[in-house]
Amino acid sequence: MPDAPVTLRDVAVRAGVHPATASRALNPETRILVSEDTARRVLDAAEALGYRPNPVARSLRTRRSHTVGVLIPDLNNPLFPPMVRGLEDRLAAAGYVALIGNTDFDDNRERMVFDQMRARHVDGLVLATARLRHPLLAEASRADIPVVLINRLAQDYSFPSVTVDNERGVRMAVSHLAGLGHRRIAHIAGPQEMSTGLSRYRGFVTAMESSGLPVDSDLVVFAKAFTVEEGVRCSRLLFERGAGRPGCTAIAAANDMLAVGCYAALDEAGLACPEDISVVGFNDMPFIDRLRPPLTTIRFPHYQVGTEAAQLLLEQIAERGGPVKILYLAPELIVRGSTAPPPPGSA
Repeated sequence: MPDAPVTLRDVAVRAGVHPATASRALNPETRILVSEDTARRVLDAAEALGYRPNPVARSLRTRRSHTVGVLIPDLNNPLFPPMVRGLEDRLAAAGYVALIGNTDFDDNRERMVFDQMRARHVDGLVLATARLRHPLLAEASRADIPVVLINRLAQDYSFPSVTVDNERGVRMAVSHLAGLGHRRIAHIAGPQEMSTGLSRYRGFVTAMESSGLPVDSDLVVFAKAFTVEEGVRCSRLLFERGAGRPGCTAIAAANDMLAVGCYAALDEAGLACPEDISVVGFNDMPFIDRLRPPLTTIRFPHYQVGTEAAQLLLEQIAERGGPVKILYLAPELIVRGSTAPPPPGSA
């Protein structure tokens, strides 16, 4: 017969303590309640015996599963893995495990993942998929599940969130282009039902007005998603409006994926970046500096977004009904080879 599993009582007997004391010592959240010497004896006893806590039994005692659901719209987007790593590292330090669900921008898939997370009794949710008006947010609120938004805001600002100061970031990008001498600046805007798309578009309009430049409706195209494919489509549309050639000398894309699409469309049209068209992205995704030319973009600390979101969620779990915190991280302009003064005679 196989050996019986090691129990908490076995650990307590070996360490010479009460089982309740052993339980507190083995739980990172309650370890502070026992002396350092006692905690060390219990941990050494658990390691020597090969003890593995039973998470199901623990959740029944504490009414917590010590799991957190994380919904990501597109794991192929290099922006999200550093955020998820930050989340996981901070959650792990508090004894939590993250369950990652990829939704592929599909509402039905998102609903399925959301329901599965709830069925597993996650203690909270981190959503990178939220739109400005999102039915899942209302449902999570009714179910009293702590929710934190990452890289997103809700319309009514009733959920804690961590994001970059999007409007400020786009203003920095447009000011950079204007400072190089560009006057005809196009914008490939993100989806307007997402806070990132809407706020970056608003930042573009504000920055153009502040620079004394007109916002030409023919030079603004709205993408359906933050994807390379949409960057290609929107760039082609800009070129078609210019009778086969762009009526602009620079493109401010709402994110790096759209900017990569700009590169492909420029190459397709026989145009060079930045000799014919300068391009600016947003996010500074990993490896984006490896493009040719390297992409000028707006950087923000992706890993910190994840750690801050995890911290907000842990606070929500510990103190239901606490204040709603919305954190804006500072953007930084990273100038690379994709931007240059406009070509001579372009005015």
